[in-house]
Amino acid sequence: MIDVTVNYQTMLEFGHLVIHRFKLLKVMWTDEYCLAASWLVKWQDIHVFTFYMNHLSFFWLPQNKTLLLKGLESEFAQLVGHSISAGKITLPPIPNVVLKIQKLCTLESTGIAEVAECLLEDPGLTAIVIRVANSVVFNRRNITCVDIMTAVSRLGILRVRDIVTAQAIEQLKHSVNLSRECNELLVNSASVSKELGATMVLVTNSFKELSPTEYRYLEHEKSLLVGLLADIGLFCLVSEYHLYLENGNYLDHDIALQIFQGQCSATSKLVLNRWGFDSDFIDVCSNTINNHEQREVSYLDIARIANHLLMFRNKDENIDDHEVELNVTGAEVLYKLSNLSKHDFNAKLSDVINTSGF
Repeated sequence: MIDVTVNYQTMLEFGHLVIHRFKLLKVMWTDEYCLAASWLVKWQDIHVFTFYMNHLSFFWLPQNKTLLLKGLESEFAQLVGHSISAGKITLPPIPNVVLKIQKLCTLESTGIAEVAECLLEDPGLTAIVIRVANSVVFNRRNITCVDIMTAVSRLGILRVRDIVTAQAIEQLKHSVNLSRECNELLVNSASVSKELGATMVLVTNSFKELSPTEYRYLEHEKSLLVGLLADIGLFCLVSEYHLYLENGNYLDHDIALQIFQGQCSATSKLVLNRWGFDSDFIDVCSNTINNHEQREVSYLDIARIANHLLMFRNKDENIDDHEVELNVTGAEVLYKLSNLSKHDFNAKLSDVINTSGF
């Protein structure tokens, strides 16, 4: 066994293969491994101990410690922190139908008919659920459904809740009327969420391809939804920031961004807990393990690998300070996806997004 902390940072050619350079920080003891000049020559069971960034959806935001300190000292940061600790952050203004479905999903007596009937109150949302149910990502049996009852039956009531919530937040990010800077931030967030969700689908599918039996519990459709909702708290923070400015206060936009990064995890966790989402969603949005169920690979692991992969793809300078926990299959997955050409990787992401029904 090797206990190491590793960092995928440069790609070097070795013969006809492209393999990764590792930053080797610690080796406790080895068995059946060959490590030479910081090259990991043979894959085996690799256990890694690591530290992570605050929030997985903010890989695009540069770290600025000076601005972060100023942000922490600001009145706005104190107001937001108090709202979160008191559980009084303003929730996103999603449609009543979505709120009703969320409430129905908390009741043990709720069945398919009740959820389908609720959806019929919003024809647009009904059409979206049917479209998503027939999409490549969600339609495993490749059987077309034409009515909402069949769609809800196929997806399950909890998955319907996840879908309508993700769709509502997506629409809010594109349609809300705040300041120009706030609107741009939310539109960018929508794009980043899709990218993270789609990458999580690629990572999930790669795990299942390499070891179908061991990872049969992983669902690529859930990975997509977890990624889409990972930064749901950002909408609340941006709305609070907009109201703060509207009330005659001032806070530099760059400082506000640092506050958003620092508080997004706690806010997202608060929102998803309030709406009854399970621990997989909570783990990813907060970037912490809240569920103690022992599984070889969790959705949080999937999200962290996807996040690291996107940082690598975007040539993010902060990747040198960002490590990711891997087992042997995870290492193979990261190796495989990071070796795709830019064109092939982007094509796969686009294919997931275009075939998801969103």
